[in-house]
Amino acid sequence: MSENRSSFTGKLGFVLAAAGSAVGLGNIWRFPYLAAKYGGGIFLLVYLILAVTFGFALMFAEIAIGRKTGLSAIGAFRALNKKYTFIGYLASLVPMIILPYYCVIGGWVAKYFGVFVSGQMTAAATDNYFTDFIAQPTEPIVWFFVFLALTALVVILGVEKGIEKVSKIMMPVLVVLSIIIAVYTMFIPGAGEGVLYYLTPDFSHFSAMTVLAAMGQLFYSMSLAMGIMITYGSYMKKDVNIESSVHQIEIFDTGIAFIAGLMIVPAVFAFSGGDPDALNKGPGLMFITLPKVFESMPGGTIIGVAFFVLVLFAALTSSISLMETVVSIIQDKLKWNRYVTCGLVLLLCVALGLPSSLGNGVWSGVSIIGMNFLDFFDFISNSVLMPIVAFLTCVFVGYVLKPQTLIEEAQQNGMAMKSQKLFTVVIKYIAPICIALILVTSILEVLGVVKI
Repeated sequence: MSENRSSFTGKLGFVLAAAGSAVGLGNIWRFPYLAAKYGGGIFLLVYLILAVTFGFALMFAEIAIGRKTGLSAIGAFRALNKKYTFIGYLASLVPMIILPYYCVIGGWVAKYFGVFVSGQMTAAATDNYFTDFIAQPTEPIVWFFVFLALTALVVILGVEKGIEKVSKIMMPVLVVLSIIIAVYTMFIPGAGEGVLYYLTPDFSHFSAMTVLAAMGQLFYSMSLAMGIMITYGSYMKKDVNIESSVHQIEIFDTGIAFIAGLMIVPAVFAFSGGDPDALNKGPGLMFITLPKVFESMPGGTIIGVAFFVLVLFAALTSSISLMETVVSIIQDKLKWNRYVTCGLVLLLCVALGLPSSLGNGVWSGVSIIGMNFLDFFDFISNSVLMPIVAFLTCVFVGYVLKPQTLIEEAQQNGMAMKSQKLFTVVIKYIAPICIALILVTSILEVLGVVKI
């Protein structure tokens, strides 16, 4: 690690920042949808098994690569083997594509937080409120700029004074709010059926698609294959235990996803009279269905405000990690200072974010392979580039770098690594097959051949 490189002050700062990156909008709107669709308890069981095997191996590999080299993705792969620098370039493309459209969605969250705080919940619960809002040419862009500015402010402050300090505040608040909302919604009239549906394993719902859906959610949820964990690993001090840090990040990420299900599934069940199909996938769940749910429940305004604070924090911690990764990549490559680099990244975000925002309104007639700008950027980054990067990373670690190299990085300062065999087997054999299946399934889903 470079002597001048920023670092987290210790294990707590690293774990909370990395967990903040992993905990994002996907935990809150995608996880409950998939859990409800694939039988509740059985999906949770499969997800947990995959988290401690598949998820552990991939996250461990990325963090260890970052700490060993003290560099972000491009520099890290170049330092380990110049022939495989291209993996670093591919990984670097992912956050550059995701960050702008993620900030557009973050702007929608900020807007809804403002709506609920100002007492306009009834208006937000009407059928066309969300679609009318995102179709406007100006207001969504204003909220996009607000969210982007909040993200940039934290990143400009740096690793210790910005990211670590904010994560130490936001993550505990996020956990407390999610528990309070979950407890409240579980006890509203009619929610009991939803709680049972969500928690009771139903083995008749188990199928190959259950495993693939859980694997895909885990893959996207844990900020893998986008250079984030490599970048954060590069800020990790040598006396911090990588193995236990990864386990703690997984507990945070899986715990928040689980609680999000307890917040949303019972509430939507109570609102819809027990119809799991009401848990529609994507933005519709958060911006159309849930405002109706909050309006229908006692104390809905307060719960709605708390919920959108929670979602705003989750969105911000993830967008901060995305921007920090892009800033770190450019800094490592061009040796610019943080302020100039942040300015460049802001311009990039505006240039790519504006089409994603306008694509829902004045540019809705423009499409790429049948998708609007936001959906296209999401498809290319999440469904194509991320699985490819993860697959290549597994092959590189398993057969070029060798797993033992990263195991030795984890064993510095006399620290033991208990999961050596698990890591080696998963990274060499299991993960590459699983990731190839995710890639194929994701593309088939977009083509309409399968439905997840």
